[in-house]
Amino acid sequence: MDSAAQRAALAALIDRGGHRYAALSRLIGRNAAYLQQYVTRGSPRELAERDRARLAAYLGVAETALGGREPAGLVAVARLDVGASAGPGGLVGEEARRRPGALDPALLRQLGVRAAAASMIRVQGESMAPTLVDGDEILVDGDRRIPGARGALFVLRLDGELMVKRLRTLGRDVEIVSDNPDWAVRIVAAGEAEVIGRVVWLSRALL
Repeated sequence: MDSAAQRAALAALIDRGGHRYAALSRLIGRNAAYLQQYVTRGSPRELAERDRARLAAYLGVAETALGGREPAGLVAVARLDVGASAGPGGLVGEEARRRPGALDPALLRQLGVRAAAASMIRVQGESMAPTLVDGDEILVDGDRRIPGARGALFVLRLDGELMVKRLRTLGRDVEIVSDNPDWAVRIVAAGEAEVIGRVVWLSRALL
């Protein structure tokens, strides 16, 4: 990505997010006019590595989106700063992105997941225990959105709530199952649930 493309990418992100150039300039420890001059005048010609990293983290994008180099041996994967509810409650509205995760491309190839279709989401609640527990981070494949006759884990949005459940098709309906037997099974028409993608991998801290 050349310097002009880098400036255009930053300008687009700032405009799309409704950010202020002066505020972002102060965020990276520069004078208020720094980023405005960078975008409109090309001064400085390129952002310092440290500045680019801080901006990418704040804007919730990979450094490569601003012209940074891909981490050696890793690929960036979108990460959502919210949980897919595995219990009561959950998120209503748009999910906020945070600094992308980085995964070994060999793992993605093994799982058959394209990096562009992958996202990582944190699990909240205990309705999917013992399969998934509160705090797990799951890798979701957005290319796989159609449940089959055999149950599998999916992230879906239902009634404005983002959740992770075990889904399987029942004719024109979808069965929504929690692995924790204390939660009731639910059956809805296929069109009522927006399937975000299939859960293909999880990351869990062992304490």
